[in-house]
Amino acid sequence: MPLLLLVSLLWAFSFGLIKHLTAGFDGAFISAARLGLALLVFLPFLRLRGIAPRTAFALAGIGALQFGLMYLAYNESFRFLKSHEVAVFTLTTPIFVTLLADAFDRTLRGPALGAALLAVLGGAAIVVKSAPTAGTFTGVVLIQLSNLAFALGQVLYRRLRSTRPELRDRDVFALVYLGAFALTLPVSLARTDFAALPLTPPNLAILLYLGLIASGLGFFLWNIGATRVPAGTLAVMNNAKIPLAVAVSLLVFGETADLTRLAIGGVLLGLAVWLAERRPPRRSSL
Repeated sequence: MPLLLLVSLLWAFSFGLIKHLTAGFDGAFISAARLGLALLVFLPFLRLRGIAPRTAFALAGIGALQFGLMYLAYNESFRFLKSHEVAVFTLTTPIFVTLLADAFDRTLRGPALGAALLAVLGGAAIVVKSAPTAGTFTGVVLIQLSNLAFALGQVLYRRLRSTRPELRDRDVFALVYLGAFALTLPVSLARTDFAALPLTPPNLAILLYLGLIASGLGFFLWNIGATRVPAGTLAVMNNAKIPLAVAVSLLVFGETADLTRLAIGGVLLGLAVWLAERRPPRRSSL
């Protein structure tokens, strides 16, 4: 539990820091830099012995989706949304996980669809104002694409690991980040004017924090913490970063928000997650 709380706090500061960086950096550059640094963290743990080429490519492909596409869409959304809005909209990731898992199992649970609709209402309560802008909706679409990519990557990684139980996450995670970095690097090279990058010491410090600490060390510590708590606690902690991130964005980074809309939308999104993860009661046998 303490490790999960620590990582949630590390991630809570990421939202405001990324919003600060997007004022001078292209989102693709932030994605590539963050993933490249995270790759350096995991490279010392890489163990290729016994891993078939097909499995290695599958892991890299999952990484390109789960972290590469996710970060490209996620970082781009900060151009259109405030950091606390981005944080709130990541709440829908568990809903996508539920819907995708059902799709792979060729089943469909009514509560999952209900949760998705409720999440839409919650999001609308936060961003739909008297005169919504096209940019606002663009940001919402981008963050939902990010959530979908992250959710699909989780489902695919879990399915792959179920067929290869002998693999250790620590030994193969570098391959996941390698695939992610391989996707984001060409996009960054095509879009970034490297001569105009404001590589000041504070900005470099933020990039190092996001890559080495939030992504690299954060995911590693999260995996360790996940093995030390019950499944129910882990499910709750997956969204612990969201209220922390909102608080940090408002109190530390000085953002403003309609607190009434934020509260209503947050409650609806929280109910949506609860509905998506709720399990039907077991029938007692007589």
